[in-house]
Amino acid sequence: MEKGRKTEVSRGAGLGILVNALLCAIKFAAGLLTRSVAVMADAANNLGDALAAVVTLLSMRMAQKPDDREHPFGHGRMEYVGGLVVGLLILFVGLELFKSGVEGIFSPKELAFSFVSFVLMGVCALVKLAMYFYYAAIDKRIGSLAMKAVAKDSLSDVLATGSIILSMAVARVFHVKIDGYIGVLAALLVLKAGFDVCRETVDRLLGGKPDRALAQKVEEALLRYEGILGLHDMVLHDYGPGRCVASVHAEVSAEADIVVIHELIDRAEREISERYHLPICIHMDPIITDDVQSNAVKAQIAAFLKTADGRLKLHDFRRVPGEKQENLIFDVVLPPDYKDESALKEKLEAYARELNDRYRCVIHFDRDYFQ
Repeated sequence: MEKGRKTEVSRGAGLGILVNALLCAIKFAAGLLTRSVAVMADAANNLGDALAAVVTLLSMRMAQKPDDREHPFGHGRMEYVGGLVVGLLILFVGLELFKSGVEGIFSPKELAFSFVSFVLMGVCALVKLAMYFYYAAIDKRIGSLAMKAVAKDSLSDVLATGSIILSMAVARVFHVKIDGYIGVLAALLVLKAGFDVCRETVDRLLGGKPDRALAQKVEEALLRYEGILGLHDMVLHDYGPGRCVASVHAEVSAEADIVVIHELIDRAEREISERYHLPICIHMDPIITDDVQSNAVKAQIAAFLKTADGRLKLHDFRRVPGEKQENLIFDVVLPPDYKDESALKEKLEAYARELNDRYRCVIHFDRDYFQ
């Protein structure tokens, strides 16, 4: 898997270096012929794209370094760092484009229309569109932020070059100088792409939302094991593409043979790790399944939570009878943006007393990291 990622990114980055260097030369020549500020700035943009491809290639090679004493989880996040550098390069090029566009607005130059340059710019736009689809396909196959970054960069280039072609056509047909304005528009498109890339890579580096699709696959696979009755508190720790570590609580019957269940959990950990290249730690949570009254109260509390907010769930429900009261002990899973825990707790306690005046709630709130 790692070898395949390295091959895909290396091939894509190498092609990006060659294509962008060629496009830079073509646009530079077209800029000299037309005396267009926007075209010259777009040529510089392609030079930046070639540099971004170099950064992508280097970051991928660094990400493939094996584990060592200082980095026991590997160097996979270097791919995110590479994506961030690409985003910063896009922002730098966008700022240069903006500067050139503003200069073109206040000091407009007469464009010398060249049919050859016009056609060349159109060809460049089509090439960058093809590069966008190529990079996007690689990202879809291997899930690479670096490839996603250069794909967005390629798409912004298509829009930027297309706007320049438009300015050339307008200047030719209507004799209106909009070169500088189009340069500013192109700059804003590039800046938007750079900002999106930086935001996504920073989110990953800071520990953004885990991969929900991977979590669902693991949950579905675990629930197929006879003896695992439910799952909760799943967490994915991201150490780079293909380098995740997982933990989850598995609900098992309290009446089951602990040795048999332990063997089942060990087998599940081993098989899930091999199938998804995902080291996983499974914690056993024994639950009582044959207490009719506890199951009935649990169902009532769960239904009440759904009416309060459809995203709320509960787990680890236990009913502990006492001399003067019965404690209902359970965990409530909240979405990340849920704020009013105190009000929810009061509502649950009031509802429990409606069911039975002896009931008292002992509630622990968890967070669902995948919503």
